[in-house]
Amino acid sequence: MADLFAGFEPAAPPETIAENAPLADRLRPRQLGDVVGQDHITGPEGAIGRMVAAGRLSSMILWGPPGTGKTTIARLLADAVDLRFVAISAVFSGVADLKKAFAEAREHARIGKRTLLFVDEIHRFNRAQQDGFLPYVEDGTVTLVGATTENPSFELNAALLSRAQVLILERLGRAALEQLLERADAVMDRPLPLTPPARDALIASADGDGRFLLNQAETLFSVDLAEPLDPAGLSAFLQRRVAVYDKDREGHYNLISALHKSIRGSDPQAALYYLARMLTAGEEPLYLLRRLTRAAVEDIGLADPQALVQCIAAKDTYDFLGSPEGELAIAQACVYLATAPKSNAVYAAQNAAWRSAKETGSLMPPANIRNAPTKLMRDIGYGKGYEYDHDQADGFSGANYWPDELPPQRFYEPTDRGYEKRVSERLAWWDARRGGGEPDDSA
Repeated sequence: MADLFAGFEPAAPPETIAENAPLADRLRPRQLGDVVGQDHITGPEGAIGRMVAAGRLSSMILWGPPGTGKTTIARLLADAVDLRFVAISAVFSGVADLKKAFAEAREHARIGKRTLLFVDEIHRFNRAQQDGFLPYVEDGTVTLVGATTENPSFELNAALLSRAQVLILERLGRAALEQLLERADAVMDRPLPLTPPARDALIASADGDGRFLLNQAETLFSVDLAEPLDPAGLSAFLQRRVAVYDKDREGHYNLISALHKSIRGSDPQAALYYLARMLTAGEEPLYLLRRLTRAAVEDIGLADPQALVQCIAAKDTYDFLGSPEGELAIAQACVYLATAPKSNAVYAAQNAAWRSAKETGSLMPPANIRNAPTKLMRDIGYGKGYEYDHDQADGFSGANYWPDELPPQRFYEPTDRGYEKRVSERLAWWDARRGGGEPDDSA
């Protein structure tokens, strides 16, 4: 697995590195300061930087896209605070492997050697297996470092999350990816056989994945070329479409920013222009579909719920037809988004709700809406007084659903544009019912 770093240092003295070792192995960092693109957590003011400075780690979940350095950081953490490092993968490991790891960790703890247990793809363990970690994390037998590409809030048990800090790794930006290529040039003692535009295209094609970038670079270093490849030659050599930039080398990120902002600004002509610029240059259609889908949920939302449907339908159509026929569906989705009514109300509501959840995440729901599957739970009041909304007049009970210690909050404020105007009227009707006022029956 490739490792990501900033200031280049070989992983071991040159004489210990096999000549046929993968390029990524020859570029393995030796300290946390060498990791690129994650200064917000590994730097002196970051959560990991502070833990290392204090000489004590807490259990953590590293959440981020592939190729951003999760495994590397875990290994370097163990070295930084002198912990025994044990790695398992949830893809290939089962209960027997976990029991063995915990037993060995307990034996080493008796002689004063603590263990950092790194679990790759931890979200692939089922709920019962995740519960099995709890006693060993609580008593300090292991310091757990889990890695996942999936949202921990959805994939990991609440009990496990309460005992581990979630740290978010960011997709690598252009500067970080360029640093990786510079280190590759240094260890190979020659530059990649690419023209400057082709080098930019290679970086853009990695889409923030450092491991992918290094693997592609190794492929390029493995052949002798008469002259550096241009973007078209690179695309043909790798058998992969890569973004090509015009003579002014206007960058991938500038173009996608222009596309997104043209949609937000309701200019379908400009949006089509930037979409065409990227597609005709060889940009990955699926990347553009991801960005259009993001625009649908960020800038249109419930002002036109069909915007998201159009994007998913465009993706399915492109998968079915391929290029170039399927690109018409992408253009249709782009025009639909640009001409749709705009609202970022859901986006703003999400940000506000996430902030509140982080501040009040330990509050229990009120007793009337707690789950009560057992007699004991019912006896202590769980579910007592719950009113089934479908049995009430107009299908609405007007009950309170907020924790007792937290007054009702208001995160979502719909606009009066598009479908959200109707949503706003419906919310006002419900609010009037809750407050005892007279609702407008037109809603």
